[in-house]
Amino acid sequence: MIMKDLSHLKVAIVHDWLVGGGAERVVYELHQMFPEAPIYTSYCSDEWREKLDGKVVTGWLQHFGRLRKVLALGRIWWFGRLDLSGYDLVISSSGNGEAFGIRTPKSTTHVCYCHTPTHYYWRHYDQYMKEPGVGVFNPLVRLGLKVLVGPLRKWDLKASKRPDYFIANSKHIQADIKTYYGRDSAVVHPPIDIERFAVNGPKKRIGFLTAGRQVPYKHTALIVEACTKLNVPLTVIGDGPDNARLRHSAGPTITFRGAATNNRVADGDMGPLFASAEAFLFAAFEDFGVTPVEALAAGTPVIAYKAGGALDYVIPGKTGEFFEEQTVESLMEALRNFDASKYDHDAIARSAQAFSAQAFARNMRAFLEKVL
Repeated sequence: MIMKDLSHLKVAIVHDWLVGGGAERVVYELHQMFPEAPIYTSYCSDEWREKLDGKVVTGWLQHFGRLRKVLALGRIWWFGRLDLSGYDLVISSSGNGEAFGIRTPKSTTHVCYCHTPTHYYWRHYDQYMKEPGVGVFNPLVRLGLKVLVGPLRKWDLKASKRPDYFIANSKHIQADIKTYYGRDSAVVHPPIDIERFAVNGPKKRIGFLTAGRQVPYKHTALIVEACTKLNVPLTVIGDGPDNARLRHSAGPTITFRGAATNNRVADGDMGPLFASAEAFLFAAFEDFGVTPVEALAAGTPVIAYKAGGALDYVIPGKTGEFFEEQTVESLMEALRNFDASKYDHDAIARSAQAFSAQAFARNMRAFLEKVL
């Protein structure tokens, strides 16, 4: 009934850039809902152009590759000049980018799915000044951000008035949208590939696990140090700039799995590996955090830093536990108090269904039907 109501609409989707990640998964599911909708973006990899069935529309920014990250003014110009006339509904998917700054006619409803108010303008400005994350271009980015952050914040705030409605990906982002933009929003959690991590039957669970890109803001070093000091088993999945430093500091109970160690995890092994851990450890302050929910899908409780999106899916005593401070000592205390035997792994796996692709589509349709 709902899709019948929406199927007559002429729809466009707009996204910051398409290279891979949780935000791209949102675009993929929006494409499943509206398969004929063009997808406008500043840059798209060949892989994602194929995944989205050739519906992607790019412009001159496509030719800049990785440099697109430092071309905020270029993206502002490009998105602001898109011709979106003739559409009944435009859905922008935006976070750390400028896609929500599009201009739509009064006859068009613009719904922004906000992954986060731009980190490097607002909440995480100091963190980005310390580590921009673009390698040899870091000094240039620091200088540019320091000089331009004032005008860019003004533009970002002005652009935040353009969408008719905001959707946040978590309660944390809902609060940030209110704080930085002064806008109300609904919460629709992003879609997670639950089936990929679902594991049938009881599993023997030994030790802990963490996974993700090994960069400073993920605080994997905190997890490695805590488990080394407690002399407990930890499997670390992933690679990144911090990999060599992490391996150098790790004790004998730490195992690394990733390309840098010639011990990569095959895609089909991820679910069983997640299901073999007593708990998944998560020390980052994330807007949502896809990987911990993947752990829940495997029936594995999550021990997370008490902040950000983790507040939406970690329920103490049921789906995991929190540690209060982003410190080694705080995590060690949580690990000492953790009792793996008290968790119902089947119930944990069922809780992850609230974050499935089907749940995302259902909630998005309900929201769109309401506002349209």
